[in-house]
Amino acid sequence: MRKFKNFWFYVGTSIIYIFLTIVISAIAATFLTKPVYGFLIKNFATLNVGPSNDTILVIIDDITAEKYSWPWTNEQYSALLDYFYTYAKPKIVGFDACITSFNPDKKGNHKFLQTMENMKNLITGYSPSVESDEGNPLFEKFKKNQALDVEIISKDDYPKPFNGITNVSEYLASKQINYGSVYLKEDVFTGQVYNQQYIVRIGDKFYPSLSLKMYLLANNTNKIILDKNKLIIPKTGLVIPIEYNPDYNSDSITHSLISTPIWYYQTLGNSSSYSHISISAFRLLRTYYALQAGITPETHPEKYDLQKNPEDALYNPELFKDKIIFIGVNISGPSNDVLKTPMHERHPGVDIQATSFDNLRFGDFLHKNIYMFLIDFIFFVILSLLVFVIILKTKVFKGLLSIIGINIIYFLILIIMTILGYITNPVFPVSAEIVSLIFGYSFKFITENRNKEKIKQAMGKYLSQDIMKNVVSNIDDLKLGGKRAIVTVLFSDIRGFTSMSEKMSAEDVTKILNEYFTEMEPIITKYNGVINKFIGDAVMAIFGEPIQDMNHPVNAVRCAYEMLKKVEYLREKWLREGKPKIEIGIGICTGEVFIGNIGSEARMEYTVIGDTVNLASRIESFNKVYKTNLLVSSSTYSYISDVADVIKINEVKIRGKAQKMDIYEVLRIERPNNNNQQ
Repeated sequence: MRKFKNFWFYVGTSIIYIFLTIVISAIAATFLTKPVYGFLIKNFATLNVGPSNDTILVIIDDITAEKYSWPWTNEQYSALLDYFYTYAKPKIVGFDACITSFNPDKKGNHKFLQTMENMKNLITGYSPSVESDEGNPLFEKFKKNQALDVEIISKDDYPKPFNGITNVSEYLASKQINYGSVYLKEDVFTGQVYNQQYIVRIGDKFYPSLSLKMYLLANNTNKIILDKNKLIIPKTGLVIPIEYNPDYNSDSITHSLISTPIWYYQTLGNSSSYSHISISAFRLLRTYYALQAGITPETHPEKYDLQKNPEDALYNPELFKDKIIFIGVNISGPSNDVLKTPMHERHPGVDIQATSFDNLRFGDFLHKNIYMFLIDFIFFVILSLLVFVIILKTKVFKGLLSIIGINIIYFLILIIMTILGYITNPVFPVSAEIVSLIFGYSFKFITENRNKEKIKQAMGKYLSQDIMKNVVSNIDDLKLGGKRAIVTVLFSDIRGFTSMSEKMSAEDVTKILNEYFTEMEPIITKYNGVINKFIGDAVMAIFGEPIQDMNHPVNAVRCAYEMLKKVEYLREKWLREGKPKIEIGIGICTGEVFIGNIGSEARMEYTVIGDTVNLASRIESFNKVYKTNLLVSSSTYSYISDVADVIKINEVKIRGKAQKMDIYEVLRIERPNNNNQQ
């Protein structure tokens, strides 16, 4: 039955552990995964990678808005684009903006349109929409010109589509202009951007992001392969890891995102929010207008000397030849052009797009796939098991130090993996480890207490419960020695036990003794006595220590009197059962003893020694001489004279004593009331 109870105890605790692990891990994963992920990205992932110096940002910033007003007219955009088209000749230009309306008849728009159409290396932005555009002429034109050539290998996780596009001019959609999605999904819980959606599915077609379109255009291809967990660019051999995520921030979950984690780069200086080289659009417009006025690097080289005049010099168009250019906006105040990322609270969207492009260019991809989940699970198992083993096998302080050491090693491994681009989720293993830590120490505390109780119960059968309590309460201060104290010692002995045991089997004798001792023990305990030892058929009990009792002589005698009454009951019972008749004799003496731990450092016994102990034993032996049952010393009699009827036995010669002494037979003692027994 006990084994059955233990089995269900362990089953129950295991179920509770698993339940707590799941609940706490789920809560921690929901609220801590992304912040921890962001911390790793910002502080460690950036140590092993960096942006290209050939990727340059042109920023419409505060000074540009101040000098040329804001928002810009299409004439100003046209001037900026024409600087690159006519003079700079970059490899690719990404325009991180959406042109939502366009009137071809408006002043300046014709040149703007002509410049965009002439710039075959220009990509401008648009956004996917959950609103349906099926049958819309705008969408049909867009689909015809902008859709990717996609070969689908696996449709197991085929993404649910967006339904249309937004932020696109219907007039421009019909022109030979390149488009790329500038959609960046912010996390629901943290509001940060962690992933790039390199392709989006709109209706039955796939369309590239701004950065992917720039990469494809730079490599003169429009062909991609969509596999279960990756995108492949056949022409370059580039493999892009992907995962499918439902968009929980939509009005309804009608589409899913094909996402790739962005490997952010360290910013250029503590005060900068850019990880790439950035130039104010204001200075390029000044340069453009200077070039238009004939002020060229050849005719006025001093005006283009950035070393002598870095703050005000014009920019030589040769600096941008064959470079990758991103044009974007970063103006103070609320803006859709700045986003929250692990790197910055206000991270310019154009820098995020440039980072995504460089990720493609250099193959800088963070790995977050099923294999990383398996690694998380392995860490979870290892950490949980190690914590349990350490808790069960070591003391608390040493165990905690060991666990701290293990976690330092784990986080060093985690940091190295992050630097190499392998992102695991430490929240799950660590939260499970914390549950294991709390649960493990709780489990250890409970089981140790259960074991202690079992030991106490078992040892209580060999030692008095009061001695056991005294040992347990002083468990850290056990040593040889003790103290002197006034106590009352009681000896009881079965008459004729030796001859009786010779006529009975050892088993029968044992049964009689066990029943006898079982009946005597609660009586002794009732009167604040402590059984010091069983000596064959004899019992030695102490009153006054370790249980403090001012009336210990009276209680000892009352105990003895009740023991004799119980023996009368047992005698009649055993006679009915055919067992031999027994009589007992009891001797009691009060006096000073030495009480405490006696023996060796390796093995000690809590007992009493002294003349009082020997005298109690000698007095008990006189019961056989005088045919009595209960004899006490004169020292004990002095305490009980008012409550007991006695017969004095004069001048008894006690072995070991030079002088004779008086002893007393107790005939009767008053019953105790609430004030007599303490």
